[in-house]
Amino acid sequence: MTLSRTSLLCCVFLFPFYGHAQDGTSASEARTAGKIARISLRRLTHSQYNNTVRDLLGDDTRPADRFPPEDYVDGYKNQITSQDISPVLAEAYNSAAERLARAAFQGGTDDHHLIPCRPRSYEDGQCRSEFIRSFGLRAFRRPLTDSEQSRYDRTFRKAADGSREFMAGAQIVMEAMLQSPKFLFNVESKSPERRSYAIASRLSYFLWDTMPDDALLRSAAAGELLSPAGLQAAVARMVHDARASQGLNEFVSQWLRFDLALGAVKDRALYPEFTPELAAGMAEETRLLISDIVRNDRSFMEAFTAEYGFLNSDLAALYGLPAPPSEFARVSFPANSERAGLLGEAVFLALTSKPGETSPTVRGYFVREHFLCQQVPDPPPGTNASLPPLTEAKPQTNRERLAEHTTNATCRGCHSLMDPVGFGLERFDAIGRHRDQQKVVFMPDHHDRTKKPVTVQLALDANGTVSGIADSAFSSPKQLGHLLARTPACQECIVRQLFRYAFGRKETDSDRDIIEGGAAEFRNSGFRMTALMTYLGKTLALEEEGTQ
Repeated sequence: MTLSRTSLLCCVFLFPFYGHAQDGTSASEARTAGKIARISLRRLTHSQYNNTVRDLLGDDTRPADRFPPEDYVDGYKNQITSQDISPVLAEAYNSAAERLARAAFQGGTDDHHLIPCRPRSYEDGQCRSEFIRSFGLRAFRRPLTDSEQSRYDRTFRKAADGSREFMAGAQIVMEAMLQSPKFLFNVESKSPERRSYAIASRLSYFLWDTMPDDALLRSAAAGELLSPAGLQAAVARMVHDARASQGLNEFVSQWLRFDLALGAVKDRALYPEFTPELAAGMAEETRLLISDIVRNDRSFMEAFTAEYGFLNSDLAALYGLPAPPSEFARVSFPANSERAGLLGEAVFLALTSKPGETSPTVRGYFVREHFLCQQVPDPPPGTNASLPPLTEAKPQTNRERLAEHTTNATCRGCHSLMDPVGFGLERFDAIGRHRDQQKVVFMPDHHDRTKKPVTVQLALDANGTVSGIADSAFSSPKQLGHLLARTPACQECIVRQLFRYAFGRKETDSDRDIIEGGAAEFRNSGFRMTALMTYLGKTLALEEEGTQ
């Protein structure tokens, strides 16, 4: 059973809301006027949608995995400026709502106990009202208004009367609510009675990547989140709740762009061991490293210096180490290893490489943008990015080929920021394996079946520098990791990155006090991520009201 064209409901409900601030200003006008910080409308990301329907309905099918892919803007998928709803996405919401509602009451049963009462008949008005009220509270993350209650009551009765089944009414109401902007968006309100619920949603989707739990909704109902003490208690509980790892993992996966490694294609002739399973293991190693640091409340800067990893057998083989005692066990690197922290992990080294070779430029760009929060300008229009071709007569290392960037005035300015950083990581190949020389393979013309591939081994110069940082010479991921860990710009960049993820926007000049306050809190806590999450959580809770 479906609504009498719930897709129409989707259009009616969604589009009057999207793209407007509360004073009626359009999104583009608000950006022009510098009001982007106050646009109080944020769509659930696909990850948040999946987690929400799981916690709301007990449904683990992850329907948003089949939605159109989300764009990365300013490093993240939850940025306000990119949260439009295309017709394709609107149709995907419609289809998902139908499937989810149908599955929730499959066979006329309520296996997940979504109905808080036992209906005496399909006409049971009291049970109908209780269901609409209780489900609406959790779906919209705040109590329904009287008009909403009445509207959904009419929708329910029409479906139940037509089929003479109580569950049919419940299903149609669920389907309608799952397409409402009040479910798909976190819609802010200035009304005092709703402010506390808005705070609960901001906190839960930042810290947990999912909807508020019953305890948080009770705190909102009691107005506890509107007091400093109540807010502090709620944030402290949430930061140390097991669900905080879910939110942290989502932040890490976007900040470090796991998608680029998971979707990477490598030359199978050169890297036959690179498989989707190996790529997934690479991402898991990094996820476990950061989770271990945060869970045990150690300095987050250890993520750059850790001389250990969480390896499975495939990663251990890639790293040239014995198989671990169990999959993803903690393994210490040898004392003479050049590998340490995020920069020595295969996921970073693989996602910043080409299919057949490393890319010092991309690696340097990633370090600048993601770990130092420095924006590298795009090349001027019409710039020829081609490098001298490799030939058997004149084989060259990446460093030698990239020398073109230092002699070309058009390229020199930007590439002097990136290439020297990447040069210091050249002793690790395109899938993160250590190498002492760069192997260059010249494949024969496919028409000549008598000629064999020619392999040339070239000596590597892995000396790198980070311009703008004093005494920044390095020649390995370990050395660069220690350099970044003690650099104030990197420490503050962690604050900026988490700010962008939490607030759904890039910081502006008006956010200077927040960033400086977060950096001080982070530094004074010994760079504990839980302290930074707590600080930004409390700040986010007050941001929309402009009272921080």
